Amino acid sequence: MWAPENRGPVTGMVLLITLLAFEAMGVSTAMPRMVADLDGQAFYSWPFLGFQAASVVAVVLSGRVCDRIGPRLPLLVGPALFVVGLAVAGIAQDMTLLMAGRVLQGLGAGAQIVAVYVLIGLVYPERLRPAVFGALSAAWVVPSLVGPAVAGWLTENLSWRWVFLGLVPLVAVGFALVLPVLRALPPHRGEEPARRGLPLAAFGAGGGVAGLSWAAQHPGWASLALGAASLAVLMPSLRVLLPKGTLTARRGLPVTILARGLLAGTFFAVEAFIPLTLTTVHGYSATAAGIPLTLSALGWSAASVWQSRRTDIPRETLVRWGFTVSAVGIASVTLIAPSWGPAWLTAVLWGIGGLGVGMAMSSLSVLTLAASTDADRGFNSSALQVSDMLGSALLVGLGGVVLAAAPNLTAAVIPLDLLMAALAVLGAVLTGPRCRATLDD
Repeated sequence: MWAPENRGPVTGMVLLITLLAFEAMGVSTAMPRMVADLDGQAFYSWPFLGFQAASVVAVVLSGRVCDRIGPRLPLLVGPALFVVGLAVAGIAQDMTLLMAGRVLQGLGAGAQIVAVYVLIGLVYPERLRPAVFGALSAAWVVPSLVGPAVAGWLTENLSWRWVFLGLVPLVAVGFALVLPVLRALPPHRGEEPARRGLPLAAFGAGGGVAGLSWAAQHPGWASLALGAASLAVLMPSLRVLLPKGTLTARRGLPVTILARGLLAGTFFAVEAFIPLTLTTVHGYSATAAGIPLTLSALGWSAASVWQSRRTDIPRETLVRWGFTVSAVGIASVTLIAPSWGPAWLTAVLWGIGGLGVGMAMSSLSVLTLAASTDADRGFNSSALQVSDMLGSALLVGLGGVVLAAAPNLTAAVIPLDLLMAALAVLGAVLTGPRCRATLDD
């Protein structure tokens, strides 16, 4: 992977993904100051929802473009949109302009991530893909460790605007490193299968995911109604955006795509409530409550690197192992929910969850590309991302509903964690050899 001819493109892709991750982490840290300066406290969640909805739309449309003409155009347009969005948000004088910048960032981020997956499938042989995806997974770790601290320092000592503007030259560097491999790509005219209604379904999915996310952030009966309406919009869209048989766990590619949503959703639904549990039930400071998330990110990265070196183990086996280890980590954190629980063990227990996800996440990406051709690599890559986003939004939203209905936090967290552990076990049962079946069909 790090041969001279591969070094530049891999570094560029890792840098682009790292910057997407840093922007996500940094904005969360700086947003309170942003909305205070722009007098937009009533619209606090809108910049997040605008980014998320735009990302879903761009993921789908980028996949379609990649199947028709290859990844060159999305990887030219995606970073450009992201940079323009950073600049617009960085100079924003009101919430409207900040929202516009965040939507542009979401469009650029969604276009890039799918095009990067397609580029990996075109340029790198299957034996190198685990290592490349391992590097991309690790690209999320440094931002998760230092992103909030750097964004906080910039916000306090310079301005929150540098959380956006400071990334612009770095995106240009990442783009410059990827550009040579884009120029070398042969002309691509894929025979894309007819998928009617794809653009409309993309907007439906974007709105549905944003609605679910808003409902998760604002627990209550009104949010429950919004969540139900969002699901009503989402379900018809998913029939168009996901491979046929995904929702029924059909063998092969469909169950692989479904597994990605289960893996991401179960993990993030539990992680969302760990800091809240530690601060509310056990009296931890915000800094101390974030330590388990840091350990989990390190475990995720370590497992991603490990799986990239174990080419002797079938990918579907790693997926099954990953779900199993993740289920152990998820189930174990129920111990911290009561006030008498061993909160000091949280970092170790949640580190186990990170190991499981890191083991399986990259392997699911490898299996998806292995099951794809030039005609559907973009569609399948976008379906993988849609499943990831939807699984997270749906199960985190379910956590918000459980919290709103429960008499206290402990009474909500215990059943939620046990349900997520059961779904992770279901993921282990559904995957394994069932993921590989499509390769021989």
